[in-house]
Amino acid sequence: MPQLEQWLGRSLPGWLVKASTEFLVFGVKQAWACLFGGLLLFAIVATGFWYPADWALARYDFLFLYAVGIQVTFLVTRLERPPEALVILIFHVVGTVMELFKTSVGSWVYPEANFFRLEFAGGMVPLFSGFMYAAVGSYLARVSRTHDFQFTHYPPLWQTGLLALMVYVNFFSHHFLPDIRLALFGFAGLLYWRTWVYFRVWRWQHRMPLLLGFLLVALFIWLAENIGTFAGAWLYPDQQSGWRIVSLAKMGSWYLLMIISWVLVTLVHRPKKT
Repeated sequence: MPQLEQWLGRSLPGWLVKASTEFLVFGVKQAWACLFGGLLLFAIVATGFWYPADWALARYDFLFLYAVGIQVTFLVTRLERPPEALVILIFHVVGTVMELFKTSVGSWVYPEANFFRLEFAGGMVPLFSGFMYAAVGSYLARVSRTHDFQFTHYPPLWQTGLLALMVYVNFFSHHFLPDIRLALFGFAGLLYWRTWVYFRVWRWQHRMPLLLGFLLVALFIWLAENIGTFAGAWLYPDQQSGWRIVSLAKMGSWYLLMIISWVLVTLVHRPKKT
């Protein structure tokens, strides 16, 4: 980092050098935390445009084996710790169960043939899909370590656990019962409105409202979802006749799903108070 500052200092004033270095380090740490998701998204895009049609191994099956390989590599090289991998596995299962239900009711489809899959009530889910949820859990677990998260006014874990459970149930029940997501947004706001997350990039400690942090991560997941659907990994009903941007309404779903993922991560990385 001193070398980077020296290079920047040749043409920038001192205060801007420090701010620029802090910003660049933040980007590097974020990229490092996103490593699992970034590698998986790269493979989704690459195979979406350049996967050989005559290969015996289906594209979805390749993505599944590729994702397993990433996870094993992370564990062997200790980029992820076993307790973190366990939580990520739980989120993988939670996501796959939801995928089975959602595809059975037509919320989205996986249009390509494959071998490594699960089927339920007319829905089909390739096993690589669970790793997309695992990638979110991996990011949250890694970023909480790389940025040394600390919190003020963090709510009791039993309350956040109750919120996560209600969010998960509503993902299923709103197909048959009234959708209570507005109430869930309100509950989340009530729990976290006083919670600030403090994080260290390099020199300085920064802070932001945790609810804003959830929103920013949900935004980037939404962007990744647009890339994934553009590459044909899965399709929503309005995309089957031709790709179009994913509705911004999905941001709300990702925001709520973020809460489930974060609560699972706190089982390993208990929130530290500042």
